Amino acid sequence: MRCFKLLAERVKARIFNSQAAELQIRTALLNRFTQLGTPITIAVP
Repeated sequence: MRCFKLLAERVKARIFNSQAAELQIRTALLNRFTQLGTPITIAVP
């Protein structure tokens, strides 16, 4: 949640549907950043 708030302190859109879209975009960004930052590990037998 902290990282989610770092993207923007508050929702800028005024209409509910726009607010939902804005939050979905933030979530997609966070997921992408997490995916990019996760190391690929391979178990060696």
